Amino acid sequence: MFVEVTESDVRLAEPEVFTAFHVVRPAGMSPDALAAALAGHEVGRPDGDDVLVRVDAVRRMAEGRVGADWAEGFAGMLAYADRKGWLTDDGAMVRAHVEIG
Repeated sequence: MFVEVTESDVRLAEPEVFTAFHVVRPAGMSPDALAAALAGHEVGRPDGDDVLVRVDAVRRMAEGRVGADWAEGFAGMLAYADRKGWLTDDGAMVRAHVEIG
């Protein structure tokens, strides 16, 4: 699963894939534009070279597009992220690296 950011939208792509979580931004998008898009859609915020993505935003973007077993798979992904130190202390945000798309 990945978060795809464009100038006009932020969406969740491939929500059924729990083994590769990242953010994709267009090559020409500035860091400020990325931050504005994430904030404007209430998805997260940059943190160094990464993005902290709101867990509730991922659930919101997946809603109505995934099967009943998705929540279990997502919980497993978050547990793995927690073991790696990629969740914020409160568990509200998960770290994702940024790829240029």
